[in-house]
Amino acid sequence: MEKTLKQTKFLKIHPDDNVLVALTNMAKGTVVETSGGAITLAQDVAAKHKFFIRDMQAGDEIFMYGVLVGKAQHDIPQGGLMTTSNTRHASGQYAYRKTDYSWHQPDVSAYINRTFNGYVRSDGRVGTANYWLFIPTVFCENRNMDVIREALWNTLGYGVTGKYKQLTEEILSAYEKGENIDNIQLDPVVKRSGHTPFKNVDGIKFLNHQGGCGGTRQDAATLGALLAAYADHPNIGGVTVLSLGCQNLQVQDFLNYLKKRNPSFDKPLYIFEQQSSQSEEDLVSDAIKKTFHGLQEINKIERQPSSLSNLCLGVKCGGSDGFSGISANPAVGYTADMLVALGGKVLLAEFPELCGAEQNLIDRCTSKATADKFIDLMQTYNRQAESVGSGFHMNPSPGNIKDGLITDAIKSTGAARKGGTSPVVDVLDYTEPVTKPGLSLVCTPGNDVEATTGKAASGATLILFTTGLGTPTGNPAAPTIKISTNTALAVRMKDIIDIDTGAIIRGEKTIEQMGEEILEYCIKAAGGEVIPKAVQLAQDDFIPWKRGVSL
Repeated sequence: MEKTLKQTKFLKIHPDDNVLVALTNMAKGTVVETSGGAITLAQDVAAKHKFFIRDMQAGDEIFMYGVLVGKAQHDIPQGGLMTTSNTRHASGQYAYRKTDYSWHQPDVSAYINRTFNGYVRSDGRVGTANYWLFIPTVFCENRNMDVIREALWNTLGYGVTGKYKQLTEEILSAYEKGENIDNIQLDPVVKRSGHTPFKNVDGIKFLNHQGGCGGTRQDAATLGALLAAYADHPNIGGVTVLSLGCQNLQVQDFLNYLKKRNPSFDKPLYIFEQQSSQSEEDLVSDAIKKTFHGLQEINKIERQPSSLSNLCLGVKCGGSDGFSGISANPAVGYTADMLVALGGKVLLAEFPELCGAEQNLIDRCTSKATADKFIDLMQTYNRQAESVGSGFHMNPSPGNIKDGLITDAIKSTGAARKGGTSPVVDVLDYTEPVTKPGLSLVCTPGNDVEATTGKAASGATLILFTTGLGTPTGNPAAPTIKISTNTALAVRMKDIIDIDTGAIIRGEKTIEQMGEEILEYCIKAAGGEVIPKAVQLAQDDFIPWKRGVSL
């Protein structure tokens, strides 16, 4: 794609494509002038949707982003609209082939000496936040977690004010007085519940989940590795663990996973087991008291200037639309390339949403072993989905399809652009920690929360989350920055969107300019200068993956 979107009504993403993307609503009969000649639209084409450059016959291959993304189901006229009825998913075969991949690094000279104010841990890793974390080893402790959350959040000033509680109280008062409740307005301002006494503690987070017992022992093992990864996360200053006592995921198992991940783990860690306690009140009271001591301890840690090479970005898309692969995703990809050029780390996950982009990623792998690991994880994952009558081709949601993502390969090749163009230095299975500077692929589902949960487990200290339809997803460990693909969304859901890339669609900014703006925001968010909307709204979503079929 050209650096500047000179066309205002349509776009050809790659020279090899045989479809064009409508950037605005276009009526049937509109004549589109292209370098290959004039095209008359055979149907109305809504913004974000695709229409064909030439007549297509049944079985013809459809290319977008320069790769195979589908096949024609039946004859389609030139200027015809791509739909689920005339196009079915198809993607190219892939295999390792030795290539001499050449990466053209972006110019990052202006950022060489830039820093962010982060929390330096004893092992040298740097966090973008300093959180206290509560972990239940089993779902039986979720209620105790909720009780503690209500007590600590509100008293220590980390909770969001109960504006909905206030609204309900006003409605109740009006009802009791016989007044009309329809005119009562919600206070739109999001506020913290009070002043916190711990200026260097950015929040208290809770990993409520539905695992730890029942299911399979493999489920418990995966969960144990995941919880250990969060305890060891650079953004976590200390941990309180609640256990029932009889569950599959025993405390000692959790400690073993933690020691395996980081033999030098030295953060404050407090463990409470309910079946060894005198009462539930004793358990909760002791946990609160001990945690208060821990908060005092981690409050001694202060932010200090750190190199941008210490950042680890997780890149994710959700609620994607037909503009995702044109605006927000490539802009984030350029940000990712800049960070890699600066020595930082980038995590690209969502394996079901890499379908169609495999060969490009394989060709970028720095070793055959890395490529083989990616191929094995992708093929194993897809076979597992197919064994239950599904497959990667069933990934697009109704919302994706409605907004122009007709096949999984279209969605996936656009999604892969979040990873930029740098070499792939490593491939990580679920919960494996990132260790190498550069771009790493992380095996997770495409599901928004399962994917962000997995990225944070591998070490993402910030998450860039692009969306075209809008989604309230966040993460308890990694501050999540929401980036809209279009301005209409940014205006409509301004309470959850941090950055708008709609100017790319309008031709007002280049992908490179937008990518630099995103990096500037990341630097501020990493240093606590700005607080992303997801953090302000306490969107702390956490869903462990059981390694079952999840797209």
